[in-house]
Amino acid sequence: MVPNCVLPLVALLLLCGSEIALGGNILLLPGEFSHWINMRAIVDELVARNHSVAVLTHSATPSVKHWQKENFRYVVFKIDMDEQAVQAMWQNFISTWLNETVTGFQAMSLTWKMMSDYGDYLETVCNGMLLNQELIASLKESNFDLVLYDPVMPCSDLLADTLGLPHIVSFRISFAYTVERLCGQLPAPPSYVPAGGGHLTDQMSFMERVENMLLYVSLTAVFKPSMMLTFDKYYTKIAGKPTTLCDTLGKADIWLIRTYWDFEYPRPLLPNFKFVGGLHCKPAKPLPKEMEEFVQSSGDDGIVVFSLGSMVKNLTKDRANTIASALGQIPQKVLWRYSGDKPDTLSPNTKLYDWIPQNDLLGHPKTRAFITHGGTNGLYEAIYHGVPMVGIPLFADQPDNLLHMKTKGAAVTVDFNKMKSEDLKEALTEVINNPSYKESMMRLSRIHHDQPMKPLDQAVYWIEFVMRNKGAKHLRVEAHNLTWYQYHCLDVIAFLLSIVALVIFIFVKTCKWLFRKCCRRSSAKSKKE
Repeated sequence: MVPNCVLPLVALLLLCGSEIALGGNILLLPGEFSHWINMRAIVDELVARNHSVAVLTHSATPSVKHWQKENFRYVVFKIDMDEQAVQAMWQNFISTWLNETVTGFQAMSLTWKMMSDYGDYLETVCNGMLLNQELIASLKESNFDLVLYDPVMPCSDLLADTLGLPHIVSFRISFAYTVERLCGQLPAPPSYVPAGGGHLTDQMSFMERVENMLLYVSLTAVFKPSMMLTFDKYYTKIAGKPTTLCDTLGKADIWLIRTYWDFEYPRPLLPNFKFVGGLHCKPAKPLPKEMEEFVQSSGDDGIVVFSLGSMVKNLTKDRANTIASALGQIPQKVLWRYSGDKPDTLSPNTKLYDWIPQNDLLGHPKTRAFITHGGTNGLYEAIYHGVPMVGIPLFADQPDNLLHMKTKGAAVTVDFNKMKSEDLKEALTEVINNPSYKESMMRLSRIHHDQPMKPLDQAVYWIEFVMRNKGAKHLRVEAHNLTWYQYHCLDVIAFLLSIVALVIFIFVKTCKWLFRKCCRRSSAKSKKE
């Protein structure tokens, strides 16, 4: 007989044991830089909920750095590149985009070299991961429940397919929704879903709809052949059977999209696409003492937070001086994340930092504006804290991100290569002194916070959902199993047109026969008379 006083303790131990037993075993493949920052928030929450997480990365990663935590480990595979080479590749990528003096043939040459270097990097990472039989065997023996990956990590989808595990994609909507449309089967009607990357919104005139349609067609025409010549060819070689990027990526059970309706235009959505924008955002913490003193010295004018992201660490002397001159002409104090040489025109109101606690600064009551390149992470921190923006888009999804914010009345944008000091100063003055920008951003902030479940909780819920149910294939549309002509019902249209044509043919033939018969009777009657 067990004493009554022991029963509560036994029950508690059983509950704890059941909780531990329910912990999942997750393999995670992150992207670099800001992609890793976003993914780390998911890692922290999964570990806090007693899940075991293994982060798979290569030996030359410039940003996915090791840190120790319970239920967490790194799995590092070696590639034939070192960290300096990878870092140089990314810096060359940035420099090519930011170099306003390079034009014409030289620009084309640099771009071609950049893409060639990136292609070599992709193949090196894929080979190091997928041709490493010891690594593959070890991963299979680890009995993971699912794979969570960022498609920026090369061949992560093919690895998930090789391991035969359910997998979840963590993704930011791609340019012209190309990957989601062609691989995820996400509907994108060109009549009101803008392809992105330009000046189009969901409200388009006739000619803008023509432009949007042509953009969709041209990007699809470029995407498919380029994938056939690169990824598809490699995937077929590794898989030992005809395989494409869209085949493997399309098998994802859930797509965690790093935006939300505070940012996106209304559009169709599939049941396995979940918006989790801003999952890394959190309430502001106190600033370091020295930084807080500088912020407080701004008085009633407040401060401006300035960052061009984790990848942009240096600018040309001319660009840096142009920016510093503009910042010196506003009454606010400016905290600028910048690791380059000190600009000659830097004013006392501007302080340079190698790193800033961006989320904490944006949540500070004295923050009046945020100068940003338009990366998704920083954009959502601004939405979370309700801070209007001055956008300086540089590359990738940034122009489209800032166009969304500009359309919603929460940002002003300037051209990085063409802007003068006066342009940046006027943009800052407009955003800070015109209350409509703050009001628009606060409206977006209210929408962001008014959700039935926090973005991070929702992301983790769907990860746990896939583990509990051994996948989520019931949420994937049947479109994945249709050919392109079946998807667009071209075979049905051809069949129906054939039926219509047959009916018309029979009708015409019948009419002709009746007409001839009537004519013969009439002719015979005339002859008789």
